[in-house]
Amino acid sequence: MSSNSELLAPEAVSQAAERATRVLDGLNHALLGQQDLCRMVLVAFLARGHVLLEGLPGLGKTELVKSLASLLGIDTRRLQFTPDLLPGDVTGGHVLEESTDGGRALTFQPGPVFTNLLLADEINRASPKTQSALLEAMQERRVTVVGETRALPQPFAVLATQNPIELEGTYPLPEAQLDRFLFKLNVHKVSPETLVTILTQRRHGAAPKLEPVLSATELDGVLETVGRVFLPDAVAGFIARLVDGTHPAPGAGQKVTQYVRYGASPRAAIAIAESARAHALLGKRPNVGFDDVRAVAPHALGHRVTLDYGARLDGVSGPDVIAAVLAETDEVGTLTKGSSHGA
Repeated sequence: MSSNSELLAPEAVSQAAERATRVLDGLNHALLGQQDLCRMVLVAFLARGHVLLEGLPGLGKTELVKSLASLLGIDTRRLQFTPDLLPGDVTGGHVLEESTDGGRALTFQPGPVFTNLLLADEINRASPKTQSALLEAMQERRVTVVGETRALPQPFAVLATQNPIELEGTYPLPEAQLDRFLFKLNVHKVSPETLVTILTQRRHGAAPKLEPVLSATELDGVLETVGRVFLPDAVAGFIARLVDGTHPAPGAGQKVTQYVRYGASPRAAIAIAESARAHALLGKRPNVGFDDVRAVAPHALGHRVTLDYGARLDGVSGPDVIAAVLAETDEVGTLTKGSSHGA
């Protein structure tokens, strides 16, 4: 990534934004009535992050992942997480193979994680031991098996799904793994008007066949340009105060003090900064603004605050707490009534 002081040329921003918009238009064409969801999934991918999609079955989560891979022309693999799934089923392992001369040797067979876009379907159905097999891949973009480390293809992203209501036979994701997801996005139902379009134009719910809209070189260029979007010091300070405001320290907001046990980590601040860069680029802006931060912060912070039992009793969620923190945090260095985490 280039220095934060290097400003992008307007033509570079325009070209990268036009290419990214092609992908977004394709996603909106494939997944009807989910424009906000498609935009945030693309923002997360351009920020080189992972996404946890939570929603009921049949809302298009799997189709969204397949469409994104098709439009980008990248390799994708689908891994169905089940209680009997083993870590080696994710990472791969060594198998004994016989050579042409009659000898035998252990050969590494790559697992599904060796791809560009991994769909981890119903990720909370696998045991924590199996889920932990993804931790190194998600954080370091590499896999270590039997002491040997192998790099994953680039770009690499995990898009995982989980059902919010069917909890029998599931395991809550460890906090360490949740923290590796750049965004947690809720997939909502579509409008009746969208349903009519699906019924009349999508026989059996089949999505249209999609062709790549970017070459590998163009995709690399867009990703590189996202990394060069300028982050002003004032906006960086706003991000820092937002993350600091999620901690139940003296002077914190009422919802944070009442319901939060542990606030967000520095990884959350990095997630907001990188995704805000991608959001700004989609808006054809060479620098991150406060509105970009406000657009991505709820998705980057909601799953990173640890709530106490009282929050569940009162029906308060992570996004509810983050909405309050956003309302209380001033952009210019001070906090409004209810908090004292200002600069």
